[in-house]
Amino acid sequence: MKLSQGFRMAFKSVWSNKLRTALSMLGILIGVATVIALVGMGQGSQKEVEDQVASLGTNSLSVTISGRGTTTSLSLEDALALAEITNIEAVSPTVSGSATVKYEKTSTDVTVEGITGHYEVVNDFSVQSGRYIAPIDVRNTQKVALIGVDTAEELFGNEDPVGEVILVNGSRFTIVGLLEAKGSTLTGSNDEKILIPITTAQKMFDSVGVRSINIKVEDMDRMDATVSALEASLLETFRGDDSSYRVFNQEDAVETLNAVNETMNTMLLYVAAITLLVGGIGVMNIMLVSVTERTREIGIRKSLGAKRRDIMFQFLVEAVVISGMGGALGIGTGYLGSYIIGIADGTDTSVPFTTVIIAFAFSAFVGVVFGLFPANKASRLKPVDALRHD
Repeated sequence: MKLSQGFRMAFKSVWSNKLRTALSMLGILIGVATVIALVGMGQGSQKEVEDQVASLGTNSLSVTISGRGTTTSLSLEDALALAEITNIEAVSPTVSGSATVKYEKTSTDVTVEGITGHYEVVNDFSVQSGRYIAPIDVRNTQKVALIGVDTAEELFGNEDPVGEVILVNGSRFTIVGLLEAKGSTLTGSNDEKILIPITTAQKMFDSVGVRSINIKVEDMDRMDATVSALEASLLETFRGDDSSYRVFNQEDAVETLNAVNETMNTMLLYVAAITLLVGGIGVMNIMLVSVTERTREIGIRKSLGAKRRDIMFQFLVEAVVISGMGGALGIGTGYLGSYIIGIADGTDTSVPFTTVIIAFAFSAFVGVVFGLFPANKASRLKPVDALRHD
């Protein structure tokens, strides 16, 4: 039997039983669609994590102080002194807490961070109008504030907030700058916060020292040496107790988050593979039923000279066609699902073309694997027995 003739017969048989074909390919369709949607979701999630970590700066370090005994923080002077370590460009200690901010009759709860002027350089976070926190504000414990765009809109609408007076936990603060729109990162929203001088924040939140420090490094190639020098300085400060602090590298964050993301994606793909396996079993089941129903047809074809390989080829092609059509429809459904997930989660989902090819090839492979047994069973039928079948 010619190859083209085998395909024509297979397609004719598949098309003559539309409902059965649709039900057969449903499992394959769902499996492939799941693969496409999950990969798209995983790619979008990975890109979002990478963008957020990149926004924190891969040339930055963060230090968290837990302390030892009664000493649970660094003094502001000790924190600022870390800038003297070689290859450290700037140091930005912060003190944070939650506060109620009120303007006239409107109030909201926001995060308040006490900072120095180096916060702008270390966190790449400037103002779009007004000025930044100045050294004199820190020295004199001034009640001045920078306000995030979302908080400003909530309190002032579309009006320029610079120069206005707000109440922060009941204390009057003058807004001296409107921060640029920054969006959200892994640490939360940057647009729903207020920044004040660190000395003012220490007084407001009754915080004696500093527990959080962000550091900007000059040369990325010397990062390891800088981390070692920083840890040595902290180790000396806390008298050899290395459990009193933690130095966190943003590059380590990228690697950790990517590893977690890859693990989750792998697990999800295993689920999709199981779905395809179930779909393949469904195809085999339908093909076995088809062989039973078409026993007389097989007997007639064999009596007219059809060889065993011709019968096997026809049924194998039918299984591959069902799986392939299910895979093609699954790709379209998966893309649609990925797009909907992206809109719902607010992420840019994307599906690599290689994933599409692999998913389709695997669906066809499932058809071959699970079509072999029914096809082999059909090819082994003896013409006499087949013609006797009622």
